[in-house]
Amino acid sequence: MKENEIITDLLLTEKKMSTNYNLFASECTNVQLRDTFVNLLTQGHKTQTQLFETGKQKGWYKVEQAQPEQIAQASQKFTNQAPTITG
Repeated sequence: MKENEIITDLLLTEKKMSTNYNLFASECTNVQLRDTFVNLLTQGHKTQTQLFETGKQKGWYKVEQAQPEQIAQASQKFTNQAPTITG
């Protein structure tokens, strides 16, 4: 297996694990266990970032810089979709 295939495989695995940790945490009734899943989720996101940055530095992942107006539009879209919690 080539290095880029290994990094991609690890990245995909971390993404799947993060999905599972998020689901487990959201359905967990035990606070201590939920906190463990949230910590694992946080660590998984950090690992994903490191793997992605490694791949990007090696030229395997091309990233196009977003324009400020695109960022503002995306921010507005997701801000409007955020659920509101009422009393």
